[in-house]
Amino acid sequence: MLNLIIVLAVILILAVIFTAYRVTTLVGVVKKKKSEGYVSKNNSFQGVLMLLFLVGGIFAFFYFSIKEYDTYNLPIASEHAVITENLFWITMWITVAVFIITQIFLFGFGFKYRYKETNTAHYYPHNNKLEMIWTLVPAVVLAWLIISGLKQWTVITGPAPENAEVIEVMGYQYAWAFRYPGKDGALGDYDFRKIDAINSMGIDLTDQSGHDDFMPTQLVLPKDKPVLLKIRGRDVIHSVYNPHFRMQMNAVPGMPTQFWFTPTVSTAEMREITENPDFNYELVCNKICGKSHYGMKGIITVLEQDEYDSWYKENQENTFLKQNPGYISQVPEDLKEAAKIAAGIENIEKEQKVTTAASSFK
Repeated sequence: MLNLIIVLAVILILAVIFTAYRVTTLVGVVKKKKSEGYVSKNNSFQGVLMLLFLVGGIFAFFYFSIKEYDTYNLPIASEHAVITENLFWITMWITVAVFIITQIFLFGFGFKYRYKETNTAHYYPHNNKLEMIWTLVPAVVLAWLIISGLKQWTVITGPAPENAEVIEVMGYQYAWAFRYPGKDGALGDYDFRKIDAINSMGIDLTDQSGHDDFMPTQLVLPKDKPVLLKIRGRDVIHSVYNPHFRMQMNAVPGMPTQFWFTPTVSTAEMREITENPDFNYELVCNKICGKSHYGMKGIITVLEQDEYDSWYKENQENTFLKQNPGYISQVPEDLKEAAKIAAGIENIEKEQKVTTAASSFK
C-alpha cells in the first residue's frame, strides 16, 4: 500500500511540474513573447531535457538490471538451460548495444539539430553504401541468432534419448493432469471423446497399454535422467512453463507437442541453494487462458534416482483403473481379465472375497 502511495505521489508531482511548464509556455504566447529568440531558447531547453532523459534512462536501465539480477535470473536446474541461457544473454547484449546506440543517435540528433536561426537543411536523399550496411549487418546477426536458436529448438523438441522417462501432461481450465506409464513402460492411447469429470485425460481403455497407467497429483521427475513431456491441451491454449528448467512449450488442443530435458538439481538441493526450506518448482501456465489463469499452478518435485524409483514403485500400484474400477466396463471383453491383473483390480477382488469369507465365519 505504501509503495502504491509513493508511486501515485511521484506521478502527481510530475503532472504538476508538467502543467506548470505548459502554463508558463501558454502565458508567454499570450503575452506575445514567442519571438524567434524565444523559440530558439525554448528548443534549446527541450534539447537539454532530451539529453538528460537519455542519460537518466540508460543509468536507470543498468542500475535496476544489475540490482534485480537475482530476481529475474533464477538458478539453472537443467542441462539444456545452460545453452538456452547462453543464447539469451548473447541476444540480450546485442539488442541492448543496438538499443543504446540508436537512442544516442535519436536524442543526440534531436539536440544537435534543434531549431536555430542560422541552421539550414541539408539535402541528403540517398546513400547506397549506408543502406547496404544497415541492411546486411542486421540480416547476418539475426540469421546467426535464429539459426543458433533453431538448432537447440530442434534438439529439445525432437526425439528424446531411449532411456528418457515419458510423462504426459494435460493443461485445462484451470489445472494440470499428469499420466505415467505403469509396469509395461508404455503410455496407452487417448481419445478426446472419452474425457469426462474423472477421466480428465481421455485414457482409451481399449488399448491394453493404458490399463496400468497411473495419474499422480503432481509432476515428479528423476534427477540427471532425460524426461520427455508429451503435452496436450483440452480446451484453450495453455503453456507448460518453468523458469528454473528454462522450459516452455504450448499445450494446444488437437495438436500434441513435446519437450525433453534433463533436470540437474533436485528439489532438496534447490532449497539449499535458495536458502528457502519451503521451495518447490512450479509448473505454471504462461498463456492468459481465462479468468482463473492466475491459479493454474502445479508442483514439480525433482528427486534423486533412488528416491524416484521408490516413489514410482509405490505409485504405480495406484493405477487409474484400480482407483476407478467402474471404468472396467470400457475395456473390451477379451481384455478384461488381463486389464484387472495389470491394474491390480484382481488383488482387490481377492481381498474382498477373503474379508467376506472371514466375516461369514465369525
